[in-house]
Amino acid sequence: MVTAAVWASATGAVGVRSPLPGVVALLLAAASGWAAGLVRTRRWPLFLAAAVSWLVLAAAAPGVVASYQAGLRLRGRRLTGYLVGVALVLTSGVLVGLAVGGARRVTTATVGNVLLLTACVVGLPLVVGLWVRARRDTLAALRDRAERLEREQEARADQVRAEERTRIAREMHDVVAHRVSLMVVHAGALEVTAADPEIVEAAALIRETGRLALIDLREVLGVLRQAGPAAVPERTLDALDELIGESRAAGLRVCRRDEGVATTLPATVGRTAYRVVREALTNVRKHAADAETTVSLRYLPGGLEVVVHNGPSGPGPTLPGAGHGLLGLRERVELLGGRLEAAPVGDGFLVRALIPVAGAA
Repeated sequence: MVTAAVWASATGAVGVRSPLPGVVALLLAAASGWAAGLVRTRRWPLFLAAAVSWLVLAAAAPGVVASYQAGLRLRGRRLTGYLVGVALVLTSGVLVGLAVGGARRVTTATVGNVLLLTACVVGLPLVVGLWVRARRDTLAALRDRAERLEREQEARADQVRAEERTRIAREMHDVVAHRVSLMVVHAGALEVTAADPEIVEAAALIRETGRLALIDLREVLGVLRQAGPAAVPERTLDALDELIGESRAAGLRVCRRDEGVATTLPATVGRTAYRVVREALTNVRKHAADAETTVSLRYLPGGLEVVVHNGPSGPGPTLPGAGHGLLGLRERVELLGGRLEAAPVGDGFLVRALIPVAGAA
């Protein structure tokens, strides 16, 4: 575009026709376009081309681009130096116009035209460049401020979360740990003083279960008190037999059944499957402690199916529950792209989870 504008000015299509040979005008036009293309990395070729084009051909296009780029990119002393250079070039242009005479003198050497050209070629593009730069600086400042405020908000949110986690950990320690500790102490005393072997065995089981509960609770409280993100140590399917053994020791009638060819599963799949079985057996202990229960693992080509089914139970006391455990399990399974079903089946209850391997880490 700059090349075309300089050529148009040199040929008289726009501006004053130059008496110089066409090859000179063509070279100056090409040089001006090349200098305009380099303005992002080098500015001085454009400024030089603008000065030469004005003095030789009275072409204003490079000067317009140079003034805009000066307002956009120059600051302080460099901008002042540019304006001084512009004044020298315009003064030299007046002298050239007086020497050449004719249309060149009328265009570049009369007071009215000099003032008009100064305003159009220098003043207006310079002001536009300054406005664009000020707008960019304002937007950058607003962006930096928004990012800073976002970081401060995240820091405050992290602080609030840390304080809330510490408060929860403290309350859990004060309430839950205290009561479980009392349960362990009383169970230990009953184990020592009881004469009935069955009572001694039951008291020992309660004491050991309470001790393990205190260990798990201590791990959870340790995670809650940590400032950064952390994960509670979780078991996988390798500990499933131990979980079933604990349930049997607590009085449940549980059997395990595996189908398909066992394969190495991603850690997230193993942890999720273990949690499904653990939550299902917990619900069995709460609501059907005397029911026969089957834990089935079915290894599929694309994943793992976990089924926990308990039969009917006789009348007896049940423990309270809010259903949040199954809700959390469903969310965990769905995060892996699977699905969880939990519903009564006949006189019993069925929990089925299909956990795909694809996408699990």
